[in-house]
Amino acid sequence: MEQLNQTMVTFFFIKGISDVPELQVPIFLLVLLIYLLTLGGNMTILLLVCLDHHLHTPMYFFLGNLSFLEVWYISVTLPNLLANIMTGNREISYSGCITQLFVFTFLGASECYLLASMAYDRYIAICNPLRYTITMQDKYVLRLLIVSWLTGLFTPILPIWFLTQLNFCGPNEVDHYFCDASPLLKLACGNIKMKEIVDFIVSMFVLISSMLVIFISYFCITLTVLKMPSSKGRYKAFSTCTSHLAVVCVYYGSMSFTYIRVRTASTVSTNKLVYSHKLFSLFNTAAVPLLNPLIYSLKNKEVKLASKKLFRLLCAKLK
Repeated sequence: MEQLNQTMVTFFFIKGISDVPELQVPIFLLVLLIYLLTLGGNMTILLLVCLDHHLHTPMYFFLGNLSFLEVWYISVTLPNLLANIMTGNREISYSGCITQLFVFTFLGASECYLLASMAYDRYIAICNPLRYTITMQDKYVLRLLIVSWLTGLFTPILPIWFLTQLNFCGPNEVDHYFCDASPLLKLACGNIKMKEIVDFIVSMFVLISSMLVIFISYFCITLTVLKMPSSKGRYKAFSTCTSHLAVVCVYYGSMSFTYIRVRTASTVSTNKLVYSHKLFSLFNTAAVPLLNPLIYSLKNKEVKLASKKLFRLLCAKLK
C-alpha cells in the first residue's frame, strides 16, 4: 500500500556543477574546451595507430582501443552537461538516467581491464622477449581485448538491477552534473543498504582484480630490469613502460581519490564538500582522458615520429 500511495519519479533534474548564473558561461567554455581537446587528442592517437604501419603492434593496438574508449567515456557525460547549460533544460528521463549510468560504469570498468591487459603486454615484452611474437599474436591480443570489453560490459548489470528495484518518490533533483550512483541513491526511498553493499563489492572486485594484474606485471618487470647488466638496457626497458605507468597512476589515483570523496560526502553532506566532489569527479571523467594522449605523445618516440609523418602528409595535401 505504501508503494501504491507514492508518486513515482519518471524523470530527474540534473543540478549541474554550479547553479550560480555568473558561472554558467565560464563553466560552459571550460568544459567545451576540454571536450574538444580530448576528442582531438584521442582521435589523433587512434588515427595514427590505424594509418602508420610502424604502430601495428600489440602495444599500440591496445593504445588505439584505449583512445577509442576515452572518446566514448567522455561523450557519455560532457555533451549532456553542455546541452543542459546551453538550453537551460536540465531534465533527463528515468530510463535515460539509468542508461547513462550503465554506459559510464561499463566504460570505466573496461578501461581498468584494458590497462591491465596493457601491463601484461609489457610484462611479456620485457620478461619474455623471445616469446613475445609467439605469445602476443593477433588472435591472442584480440581475445584479451574481447575479455576486457565483455568484463566491463557485465560489471554494471548487477548494480543497475539493484538500482532499478529502488523506488524514487521525490525529490528528483540529482545534485551532480550527470547520473552517478552516489547522488541517485540519496534520492531513493526506502532501504538502500543492499544496493550500497553490491556497489562496494563490484567496485572492489574491478579495482583489485585489475590492479593485481598491473602490480604483478610491474613487479616482475622491475625484477627483470634490475638484473640487466647494462644501464642502457635498463633505461630502454623502462622507457617502454613509462607512458603506460603514468596513465595507470593518473587514472587509478584520480579514481581512488574521487571514491574517497564520495564516501566522505555520503557521511558529511555539506554544500562545499559536494561541490568539491563534483570538481574531482569532473577531473576524473574529463581531464584524465585528456591527459592520456598527451602522456603518450610526450613520452613515446614512435608516436612522435608518426605524428610528424601525419603532419607532413596533411601539409603536403593542403599545398
